[in-house]
Amino acid sequence: MDTDFWLQRWEHGQTGFHQSRVMPLLQKHWPGLGLPAGSRVLVPLAGKSLDVTWLAEQGHAVLAVELSPIAVGQFFEEHALRPDIRTTPRGTLYRAGSIEFLCGDIFGLDAATLAGCAACYDRAALIALPPALRTRYVRHVYDQLPAGCRTLLLTLDYPQAEMDGPPFSVPESEVRALYGERWRIERLEHRDILDQEPHFAARGISRLGTDAYRLTAT
Repeated sequence: MDTDFWLQRWEHGQTGFHQSRVMPLLQKHWPGLGLPAGSRVLVPLAGKSLDVTWLAEQGHAVLAVELSPIAVGQFFEEHALRPDIRTTPRGTLYRAGSIEFLCGDIFGLDAATLAGCAACYDRAALIALPPALRTRYVRHVYDQLPAGCRTLLLTLDYPQAEMDGPPFSVPESEVRALYGERWRIERLEHRDILDQEPHFAARGISRLGTDAYRLTAT
């Protein structure tokens, strides 16, 4: 992963990818995962997403992983939370109530940490990575999540030749190729969203869709 690219985006305030509301697809489809209260949820490449707080409000213990200390600091400041902070072998861990932020590289997560996660919410991680790293990411993170783990995966689908990522296009065929060996895959919804995303249209994109998947580890 080009860590410098993402660190510089946060350093220079180039964070147009940050959303000022909770993702509607999360609110719609998360209850369908049927997770018990208290389940630990992994949120990779979390930024300072409001989705993290929403998941905690549903009664989950949230482990958000984010590379940028600026993003992590802004998350706690904007929510008026004062976290306990400690250094771990995997990065700096910030904890406030049921929310933990691990400031470090997603590829530095160890098997013990991932084995403790009953669920994953992947809105921004898979689509942030170029093709070669997507395979590595799925092998390192998803292959170490426990059997029965449930994931809500959100992707974008557009003609990749029309725009350089990130965010990258990850069509359904690739989702099935990446996850099909171990995960049961259900596509929950497809939405055409180009008319809602003028900055994509301005870059010459002719088609833009978003897909929501429920993945269950076998």
